[in-house]
Amino acid sequence: MAADTTLIILGASGDLTSRLLLPALGQLLVREPGRSVRLHGAGMDDWTDEHWREVVRTAFQTIGAEAAFDAVAETTYSQADITKADDLQKLLDDAEGRPALYFAVPPAVTEKSCLALSDVTIPEGTILALEKPFGTDEASAHKLNQQLATLVPEDQVFRIDHFLGRSTVLNLLGVRFANRLIESVWSADDIASIRIDFPEALGLEGRAGYYDAAGALVDMIQSHLLQVMAFVTMEPPASLDQLDLRDATSAVLRATHVLDDDPVANSRRARYTAGDVGERHFPSYVEEPGVDAARGTETLAEMTVEVRTSRWQGVPILLRSGKALGEGDPAVTVTFKPVRHLPGGFVGESEPSQLVFSLGPDTMSLALNVNGADDPLELERVTLAAHLGEGALKAYGEVLSGILDGDAMLAVRGDAAEQCWRIVQPVIDAWRKDEVPLDEYPAGTAGPASWSA
Repeated sequence: MAADTTLIILGASGDLTSRLLLPALGQLLVREPGRSVRLHGAGMDDWTDEHWREVVRTAFQTIGAEAAFDAVAETTYSQADITKADDLQKLLDDAEGRPALYFAVPPAVTEKSCLALSDVTIPEGTILALEKPFGTDEASAHKLNQQLATLVPEDQVFRIDHFLGRSTVLNLLGVRFANRLIESVWSADDIASIRIDFPEALGLEGRAGYYDAAGALVDMIQSHLLQVMAFVTMEPPASLDQLDLRDATSAVLRATHVLDDDPVANSRRARYTAGDVGERHFPSYVEEPGVDAARGTETLAEMTVEVRTSRWQGVPILLRSGKALGEGDPAVTVTFKPVRHLPGGFVGESEPSQLVFSLGPDTMSLALNVNGADDPLELERVTLAAHLGEGALKAYGEVLSGILDGDAMLAVRGDAAEQCWRIVQPVIDAWRKDEVPLDEYPAGTAGPASWSA
């Protein structure tokens, strides 16, 4: 029986494939054993089919999905130059069912490959899945979008953002739209500020070649955090169909700008110096292998934006991410405005309520002021918490599920990818002109001491 889809991983011999894609595929096949999928790997390395199968088997074993290997046990491998039309044509011709090309390669290779596809006969229904970053600025993203539009329809282009495969991001939609208590106060009338923070304890992990040219702003905020922000602030869609959902996120991104159009006052950057995160010692960033200190690459970035709509006008939204940080958890924090009037006689805690969605482990908490147990006039702070679970699938499992189903709900649409570059460009320009100082922080701390205020 022929497979419904052939998943062709381009860059099959790379780290992304073995570390993330294959384990996620194994988990997906364990959860949904009835899936009809054929797996084929392609890369520059001179591998045999047997070696490739062992790579797949080992990756499945890392997450206890050995039993799922039987579903792809006949997987094959091709040594191929994916920037050449002839090699791409052969890969597509050999596919069963609908081909899905997953570009697990650097962005520059992806772009060359997409140009080569112009000279290829592409089967109807072919899906193209592209990893971030998508372009290097708004103009290059637009150019790449134009090229892709000549190849396949937009709903067959999957611009991958694995953050949108996180169960918490999807849980956020349920909390927003399925609870009148929350839905009715989700605007500037009741919300004072929003903070989307993704601190990482990790360092470069061998990715200096990419990261030193990108930095925290492009690596995390331009792509992941702006997409999460779009889910937090979008208008309620008519449905969670890919068209309605992506219309809603794209619309809110078009309305997003640097706060007060002032990137100097509303952005900060820093890089880590030597220090310890737990038991791990980090050298200074500039001493990491492959780093060019003269580039002035930041490892911690902040920018504050605003959404210029009637729902959100005046609400500052802080986006923050960094590496080698020892404090803080990845989270979306919504701070509500204080009550308009607190009757006299109450004493103690009366800070505004906060709703926090943790981005791993997946939890939701609501901080409230309540009467104290001993003195009913003394207010105390309590936190109501719910564990949302990690979801049935890992983030890349969600991504692959959408690709195999042809459902682009959690893929980034072309215009949204361009808007994300437009939003961060004023900050990039200000930093290139050194209008914003490059601060420093010891690895293992929460950031520069001067930022604490």
